[in-house]
Amino acid sequence: MKNECPGGSPVLFQDSQSGFQQGGASVSLWLADSLHPARATEHRDWRGRVRDWAEDVNLVPDLGQNVGSLTWFRGLATCFGLCATALYLSPGFQPVPGAPEPLLAPAQYDEVRSQMITPLALGADSGRRMGATDAVQPLKETPERPQIELNAQIGSSDTLSRALSRAGVSSGDVATVTSMVAGDIGTGVKPGTRLDIILGRRASRVSPRPLDKLAFRARLDLAVEFNRVGGVLQVTRMPIHVDNTPLRIQGVVGDSIYRSARAAGTPPKAVQAFLRVIAQQVDLGSIGAGDRYDIITEYRRAETGDVEVGDLLYAGFRRASGRAVDMLKWTSDGRTEWFEASGVGEKRGVLGAPVDGGRMTSNFGMRRHPILGYTRMHAGIDFAARYGSPIYAVTDGVVAFAGRHGGHGNYVRIQHGGGLATGYAHMSRIAAVPGQRVRRGQVIGYVGSSGLSTGPHLHYELYRNGQVINPLSVKFTTTAQLTGSDLVAFRARLAQLKALRVGMPVSVAQAAPTAAPTMIGK
Repeated sequence: MKNECPGGSPVLFQDSQSGFQQGGASVSLWLADSLHPARATEHRDWRGRVRDWAEDVNLVPDLGQNVGSLTWFRGLATCFGLCATALYLSPGFQPVPGAPEPLLAPAQYDEVRSQMITPLALGADSGRRMGATDAVQPLKETPERPQIELNAQIGSSDTLSRALSRAGVSSGDVATVTSMVAGDIGTGVKPGTRLDIILGRRASRVSPRPLDKLAFRARLDLAVEFNRVGGVLQVTRMPIHVDNTPLRIQGVVGDSIYRSARAAGTPPKAVQAFLRVIAQQVDLGSIGAGDRYDIITEYRRAETGDVEVGDLLYAGFRRASGRAVDMLKWTSDGRTEWFEASGVGEKRGVLGAPVDGGRMTSNFGMRRHPILGYTRMHAGIDFAARYGSPIYAVTDGVVAFAGRHGGHGNYVRIQHGGGLATGYAHMSRIAAVPGQRVRRGQVIGYVGSSGLSTGPHLHYELYRNGQVINPLSVKFTTTAQLTGSDLVAFRARLAQLKALRVGMPVSVAQAAPTAAPTMIGK
């Protein structure tokens, strides 16, 4: 090629077209010269040489690979070194010092005094201090009030002693009060009861205030008051007249039997109990307008106006078409249940399961035994349940066996009459004894894993004439029937309740006529 320099003289040079893809001696010599390690590092500084060394040595290898090799141990040492360096250079957890706020000068303090709440003796918002005279004497300690009046209340699941302790009554006075009224409050004071408390002057600041006065309603028919006389607590009991006549409410169903009964003045507790009883005889969804209800419940009303609603005694229902249902609560053979007017009790079916929340895990029939390892008859059904869960009798009966029974472990067998019997196996603890009469739903033991068992569960069996049958094939139903003197007393009580007048008792209505609710309504 030909080219010219700035001076105008022509310069001649040879154009080489050689590249990496082309051969030739000159190209080979050029590559050999450029790739020679000694010559490649002659012109590099120390930083580059150190970087090349670190890449060759690999100071930070992957610790997840080649575990146990020299390279892995070198990487582990590097990791520990970096962690130790970071901990050594960490600033620590000492608090960072900060400069305190500057104090106000007297002039600045007087400027902001108008925005402060200060005593008149210190100038208030005027800034002028009042000097104390000789009549002012400093107090060694702040005087206390001679008495403190408090109002407390018994909470849900609360006790009298805990409520008094929360109010500041000393433990000694609490023990004295509870011991003096133990026979009056029975199982406890009703939740919501108000306590009027007066605490007196204490002897020193380190001693508790004594209880000077306490007044509360121990029962519906009794109020008590404590007073400290001569340093000793004395109690005064004040009886309250209470009328125990049952309350009877009748009405006609409108758009809803619940709303109709509530509008007629029926307490919510009585309405809910009435619906539960009637649901055993009548489909609640079929109740319509025009049907009539008749409710009689225990009702105690004090002369002070306080009311206490008890249990439902009678539930009556009349269809508009004429069909009637009369249910009376009656106790027979130690069992309280609802009977029809004819003296026939409610029908009771078998429990859904002998344990609460039990899930059926194995059915009746042939199966491979989980411990023995071969197929054999599984003569019952298994319910999975938590260890220690209560086990209930499925219906009334007499305990025929209670104890250790081979592979059943702790086992209970109950005879129910008519050739039927039930068995409950693998219990952790037995709560029944042979010969004991048990009721439906009574606890007879607790879930465990005794005997041939892989875990806590209940093995439930059913026998007919001594032979095991599928427990799901039988439904127990029992019906109580009143006879003889029990039936006579039952009918007399039914007639007595149905003879009650509708509405509030006369004696109570005369004592507090303004508090009488309307008893008839739709």
